[in-house]
Amino acid sequence: MIASGLSLYAGAAVAVGLFDVLPPIVVAWFRISSAAVILLVLVRPGVRAFLGRDGAQAAIYGIATMGMNMSFYEAIARLPLGTAVAVEFLGPILVAAIGSRSIRDWLGLVLATVGVVVISGAVWSTSALGLFFALLAGGLWAVYIVVGSRIVGGTANPRKSMTVGFSIAAVVALPLIVAMWPEDVAMPGTQLLGLALGLGVLSAIIPYSLDQVVMKMAGPSYFALLQALLPVVAALLGAIALQQWLSGAELIGIALVVAAVAIVRQPVAKPDDPLV
Repeated sequence: MIASGLSLYAGAAVAVGLFDVLPPIVVAWFRISSAAVILLVLVRPGVRAFLGRDGAQAAIYGIATMGMNMSFYEAIARLPLGTAVAVEFLGPILVAAIGSRSIRDWLGLVLATVGVVVISGAVWSTSALGLFFALLAGGLWAVYIVVGSRIVGGTANPRKSMTVGFSIAAVVALPLIVAMWPEDVAMPGTQLLGLALGLGVLSAIIPYSLDQVVMKMAGPSYFALLQALLPVVAALLGAIALQQWLSGAELIGIALVVAAVAIVRQPVAKPDDPLV
């Protein structure tokens, strides 16, 4: 999970540098579509993978992931990286609450919630639109966790499902990208293509592949709480790469989130668990 977070937010730091050239939604599309191209070459799913129940489930996964990325990039265009991730984390908290089984789980949820509230305290007065996009990203993150858990627990190959989902999402979003494409892009095409491919590897292929491994090992509820490590990683990378230094309140909030991860009990997945 730590490796996933490092790769994910290193890519996000690269994306922030592209916001002066392209709209955040377009950068997010590049992230998923370039990952789809790379995966199509590596995985080479057959036509059957795009059809039936497995294909539909993969499409929901891909579209939710694309929407999550677009919303998140709109959020970090207006908010510090660590703050946006903290607000977005309300989505995984909701999933963890639904799957919670014990008092220890609820205590972890309380600590994580308090930590997120402390970290994101300044958001309410600085950017309402940024807050909206961060909350929207959190809701789509919850969908990503639930559908992703069903994929890794089902009969379809998770790597093929990710490839199919990303490919479908890239095509579905293409009309929006054409409409939003700026008239003049102040960057050579080869450089833009290289950054897009790097973004796809750092921010999509590596972290989402690792997420599927963690989902299978941990189940959706514990996976959702393990995501609490991501605000820590995002805040540190934001400070180092983007000079977004942490306040005392943010440090306290991060400590509470880390404490939540440390005490939560890993639930045992059952065959009749609706989230698996």
